[in-house]
This record gives sequence, structure tokens and C-alpha cells, in this order.
Amino acid sequence: MPANWETKMTKFKGLLIGVSCAAIVQGFPALAQQADSDAVAETVANDGRRLDTVTVNATRRDASIQDVPIAVTALDRDSLERAGIGDITDLPALSASFNMSNSNTQSGGSTLRIRGVGTTGNNVGLEGAVGVFLDGVYLSRPGVALGDLVDLDQIEVLRGPQGTLFGRNTSAGALNIRTKKPNLEEAEGFGNLTVGNYQSVNVQAGVSLPLVADKVAVRVSGAINQRDGFMDSSDPNNPDGSLSQDRWMVRGQLYAEPSDNVNIRVIVDHSDTDDFCCDAVHLSPSALLQVFPLAGLPANGGAPIVGFDDALEELTGNSLRFEDPSEQTGISAELNWDLGESNLTYIGSYREFESLPNIQESDFVGLDVFSVGGSTATTAASRAASGNQIDTMSHELRLQGMAFNDRLDWLVGAYYSEEDIQNDAILTTGADYQAYAGARFLTIPGIFQGFGGNPLLAMTASPANPQGVSSEGNYAHNRFLQSGESFSVFTHNVFSVTDKLDLTLGLRYIDESKDGSFDQVDANSPACQAIIGNVVGGSIPANLAGGAVALTCFANVAPADLPTSALLPTPRTYDETFEDEELVYTLKASYALSDDVNAYASISHGFKSGGFNLDPSAGVVLNTAAIQQGIATNTPVAPVFGDPSFDSEKVDSYELGIKADLLDGRARINAAAFVQELEDFQVLEFTGVQFVTFNVPTVESRGVEVEGQYLVTPDFALNGAVTYTDADYPDDCDDGVPTPTVSLLCGNSLTNAPDWVVLLGGQYSRDLTDAGHRGFLSASARYESDRRTSTQALLPDGSLNPFDIQGDNTKIDLRAGITSPDETWTFEVWGKNITDEITRSVTFNIPLSVGARGGFTQDPATYGVTLRYKH
Repeated sequence: MPANWETKMTKFKGLLIGVSCAAIVQGFPALAQQADSDAVAETVANDGRRLDTVTVNATRRDASIQDVPIAVTALDRDSLERAGIGDITDLPALSASFNMSNSNTQSGGSTLRIRGVGTTGNNVGLEGAVGVFLDGVYLSRPGVALGDLVDLDQIEVLRGPQGTLFGRNTSAGALNIRTKKPNLEEAEGFGNLTVGNYQSVNVQAGVSLPLVADKVAVRVSGAINQRDGFMDSSDPNNPDGSLSQDRWMVRGQLYAEPSDNVNIRVIVDHSDTDDFCCDAVHLSPSALLQVFPLAGLPANGGAPIVGFDDALEELTGNSLRFEDPSEQTGISAELNWDLGESNLTYIGSYREFESLPNIQESDFVGLDVFSVGGSTATTAASRAASGNQIDTMSHELRLQGMAFNDRLDWLVGAYYSEEDIQNDAILTTGADYQAYAGARFLTIPGIFQGFGGNPLLAMTASPANPQGVSSEGNYAHNRFLQSGESFSVFTHNVFSVTDKLDLTLGLRYIDESKDGSFDQVDANSPACQAIIGNVVGGSIPANLAGGAVALTCFANVAPADLPTSALLPTPRTYDETFEDEELVYTLKASYALSDDVNAYASISHGFKSGGFNLDPSAGVVLNTAAIQQGIATNTPVAPVFGDPSFDSEKVDSYELGIKADLLDGRARINAAAFVQELEDFQVLEFTGVQFVTFNVPTVESRGVEVEGQYLVTPDFALNGAVTYTDADYPDDCDDGVPTPTVSLLCGNSLTNAPDWVVLLGGQYSRDLTDAGHRGFLSASARYESDRRTSTQALLPDGSLNPFDIQGDNTKIDLRAGITSPDETWTFEVWGKNITDEITRSVTFNIPLSVGARGGFTQDPATYGVTLRYKH
């Protein structure tokens, strides 16, 4: 018996107690599944008094949501439309255990979380812990999945590790998104027009046409979505502000059933975005404000709008530009073949995603400090290359059948994918950079007198150039390449031991390999060259050398003609290989307590691949101070370089659940209790100067989820959900890795993981005219308790900065409308977040500003009207 078996059994006993407590809420039928309650009324059986069966594909077979031993929320087309779900960022309104946050860009800075667990997304080298699948195809980064949700059939939110069937990078869960298929039997179409505040206009339309009756059909759908920015800028030259949207997409499908046992589906999609995203509000000022005038800078440091009351409530930022354009094209093909004794499925795909050349003033102040992306100072070739490109190819083959008189439902399969990433990061310093970054030196006694009001400029001076070398227009074009391969074989088997008891065993062997490299393809930084020359020549005091080089050369590799500079804290190129393999598994037991009540227990092991920190600072020298001291005392110290790689993340999950249809089918309630233990949890944190990636040895997430729906009358329905999650870094999270970076996290909760989330909603509908026009009114609310908005502990005693806590809040949505007797058209009036709760999703260190904090905000109140037509 394994040494840790007793520990695992103890955890199951604890879970059993938790799920028993959760089952008590069966007496409160107003708690309901997270689907919009208007959809509840429309999915009632023909007698109008029973809830209809909800079918999901969570096990790669179609089955009732009440029969699968998985915690899953299913949201159908009507639920999504009536709740105003435009993209994945809106899903938390319908799923209490799902959370999403954005940071500097939507295409590259989005993070998905389930049960409090997720991976920060603003480094393309890290992959998400929540996998997103579109019509069976894995989308490798959250930004790739952020397009508008158009012409959907259903979204399934699967909670807990899903690696056995869904494969790589689903250690926290998965979103299974399915679009509507072409109709072989008859023509159909739809059109939606939405107009709202912030000059919002959203048009969606689609048509399905049979080409050969009952054999071949096509479907084309698309959308145009435009909206002004939520956030104003304090710069009068930027009237459009930030957080605007300008998007369009189109999807074409061909579906054929050449015979009774074969069907083929081919999907091609293209989308284009030109959003202006994402500026941040300045929550707290820099600790250097008192020295900015000495540096010749405005007394406010270029950030006139600072503080919660002004910046956050007025939604005003200080930056100049935040372009975030991207485009992507994908094609997939699916073959399903009924072989008689078994069913064969093949899904192949290819997708290209590109974040286009852009400029972002990522200093978050109104000064010309630095920008990310091409600028007029860089070469034309560099400007054209800036951005990310991700090309992904995948193949999946599955064979499923029945055996032993249909007591065994077996499935075997294989998966292979390739991914190529090119990330071109161009950093350009502006006219105010040297004064702004160098202001921190002015707090050191004697520096002002010795170097004047611009220490960084003064440190570049030499007898040949006594005025110093300006860093204005200095730039570095850094290129990161990563190519990866993933191969896996898997099996998933459900054995009916008795008519009531099913056992499930799933296994998947995963083999991952990645090649990552960093090179500087173009640079022009005479200020960096000058300051390194002075450091090597000894004209800059040793106690200032490291900081001077780090601030001046933060984006530039060590110059080849100055070998001694290899000992200084400048970025290092690298060319590395990462390889890992893992056996993931799931073991489940489900038991039918009655025809309408099922209980289950499961153990699952999940895996998320490691990789490389695609940031210039990933391979810097870590012991510069010791090296400088060694040079001064003639006792050489060997350099220690940072490791650009990070380890794979693993999770062990234990879950107990119960699913019940009650009150003669008018109520449905599902509950689950879980414990998840993560090993080598991947963390990405911005320090104010660089992105740091590291693994935390242990992280835990445990809690209880309850969700369901209740049909009070055929015209009145209630819905709701409650999730309690305790997701944190244990007190001994640094066991074996007692570094200050990790140790500061121990005892704190995970980022954006509130303890409590409560969803409540209701919908009422009735006939308004004798002709059959029907009106409806729906309301929903989402409450969440306090949550951390940043990983880093900032205060000297290790406690959290108050700016890094988003207080508890409740957001309320309302919708009312009228539908024609034949349901061909619907008119709706709606409001989202009607009380205008302004909340923060992520807080961070303002670059180069000592002690200053910024925050990315979530949507304010929005309202508008929607007209829908379908035939």
C-alpha cells in the first residue's frame, strides 16, 4: 500500500463531511444551476412543469449533466444571449467558480481561473491552467480565445483537472465551447443588433443553407463589435481613452453526411481586433515625488490623476497610447465514423495568431519615459516585426466502443501538436527616461551634489563627452523563439459494475519538449555602452554601478566589445531545451442513489508543462554586488546566471459530489466538495523593472460548490450558485526552496481567489396580448468577498498593501423584453452592473516608480437595447 494512501483516505473523509453539509441545501430549491433563468423556462418539458435534460460532452461522449461524475456547468445558446455574454470575460456572471482578469493587453495579458487556480498570462512563455477548446480544438493561449462568442451551441465549464480526456494544460479545468452546426434539413438564419452607452454597436448575423438535402449544408456567421473606451486619459491628446473595442470576425462551416455512418465537418474562421487596451489607474504615488523637481520633472511625476477616489472612481489614466491589435485565422476538420462495433473520431487543426505591430506607453504616466513596440526611433524592420506570432497544429484520434454486453464503455486515443512562437519585444526609451529612472539616485546622500539633477545622464559622461550621452531614442529589439511538441496517448473507460454503480479509470501519458531562445536582433543604445564603459573603467562608484547598469541597460544584452561587462546585470541571450513527461490519471466511482439522485467520488492527477520565461531579464547575472566586491578586493567571484526555464506544475485533486433532480423534476441541485494540492505552482510577477517567473513548491485549493435551478411555476424560475474556495499558499509553501521571493507568499491567499462567490437570479415571463406576444423580466446578482489582486507582498513586514485588496462587492444585471408570438423577433432593454461598482482585477508596480501602485479595472455600468431576429 502506498505510503501516502492513509493521507489520501483522510482527505476523502473530510470531503465526505463537506459534501454532506452541502447536501443540506437541498431544502433550499431557490439555489439553481448557473444558467440564465429565462433559458430555464424555455427548456421545460412539454407539460411546462419539469426541467429538461441538459446534455454535455464532458467525457467526450454525449450524456446527461446529471449522469457524468464531473463538476460541470452547462450554458446553452439562449442562456448566453439573454445574459448578454459577449466573450469569455463575461462568463463569471454565470459561473461562480470561474474567474477572469486582464492586465496590460487582452491578447497577451489575460488569466483564466477555476476554483482560484490559474496562471498569469502576460508572458507568452507560460501556458494557462484552464484549457479552452473550440469545437474540440485546443486554443493554446487565453488571448487566442478572447474573440466574440458568436453563433454558439453551448459552453461547458469543467472544474478540476481534465487532463485525461482534454490533454495538456487543463490542471485547473477547461472551457469546452461548441458552435452551432449547419442544418441539413432546412434553411435558417439569425440577426442581432445591440446599441449601448460608450457608443457601443454590436452586429451579429448568420445563415445556414442545405446544399444537398439531408447530405450537405453550409453555415456562415459573423460579427462586428465597436465601442469607445471606458477609461479617459488625462492627456488632452488622447481623447479616445483606453479599453475601447473594434473587432470583427467571420466563421464558415461545411457539414456533410455522405452516408448514414459518416459525417464530416470543416470550419474556417478569421477574426481581427484593433482594441485600445489596456491602460491602468494610478492608485498610489511614487515614493520619489519629493525628488522629481530636482530631476527637472513635474512635481507629480507625470501622473496628475492618482489615488482611489480620483483615478479609480473617475476611471482616468495617465498614459498616452495603448494599442492592442491582433488577428487570427484557424481551420479545423472533424471526421466521425460509425464502424459498427466502435466509433472513430479524428480532429485536425491549424491556427495562426498574431498580435500586430503596436505602440504601448507602458510607463503608465504622462511623461515620455519608455514604450513597448515599434517607434520612429527604431528601424523599419524592427517596427514591422514587433508583436507575437503563435502557429499551432494539432491532430487527435479517438476510438470509442462498448464491450462485455455493454457494461464497459471504452475509449482510446492519441494526440500530437506542434507550436511555434516568435515574440518580438521592442523597448524604446523616451526623452524623460534618464531623469525619471535616475531620480531614485537622488535620495542617496551626496548624489545630487556629485552628479547633478540627472545622475544617469551624468554617469555616461567622459572626457571625450563631458555632457553625457542621452538615452532618448535608445532601443533594443529582442526576439524570443520557442518551438514545442506535445505527444500523448490516452484511455478512458467506464465500467458498469451493477445497474447503480459505475467505475471510471482514465490514463494519459504526456511527453512535452520545447526549444527556447533569446537573441537581440537589433539595438542602438549609446547610453548603455557609455555607462558600461565607465563602470568597467572604474569612474562610477561600486555601490552605484549595479543600479546604474540595470536602469540604463535593462533591455540590452552585454556588449560584445566589452568582455568585462559580462559580469554586469544586463540581459543574457540563451538557447535552451526543456523536456518533461507525466502520467496523468483519474479514478471515479459513481452511484445512483435513486433514479433522480447520483453521487460520485474521484481522485485525479493533472499536469501543466513548464517552459521558458520569455523576458530579457530571464538570464541576468544574479550576484552583481558580490562580483563588484570581488573586483574591488581582488578576490574574483564567478557569475551566477538566472535560469530562464521553470518547472512543470502538477496537481492532485480529490472530489466528492452529488447531483439531484427534486420536486418531481421541477428543481435540480448539484454540489461538490474538493481538495486540490498543487506542486511547483507557476508564478509570474512584475517587480517594477522585470518579469520574474518561479515555482512555489506547494499550493492548496479546497472548497464546496452548490448550483442548481428551480421552476416555481411555468412562468417563474429562480437560479443561483454558491462557491466557497480557500485557495492559498500554505505556511510551509517554501519547503525546500526557502528563498525570500517564495517565502513572502507563504500564508497568503492566491491572486483573484475570493473565499465566497454567490450568484442569484430570477426570471418571470407572461403573455402580454391575446395574439401571444410574451414579455419577460430577468434579474441576476453576483457577490464576491475580498480578494487579493497582486501576488507580491509589498510592505516591509510582509503584509499586503491595502491597494492590493479588492473589497467585497455585488454587481447586478437587469433585462426586460418582449417576444413575438412565433418567436422570430425579440426586443430587449438591459443594464449590466447597474449600480456602477468599479473594481480592480489586477494591481502591480508602476514601472520604475518606487512604491507606486497601478490597477487594471473591470467594466463600469453599461446599458442598451438589443433587437434579435431568427427564422
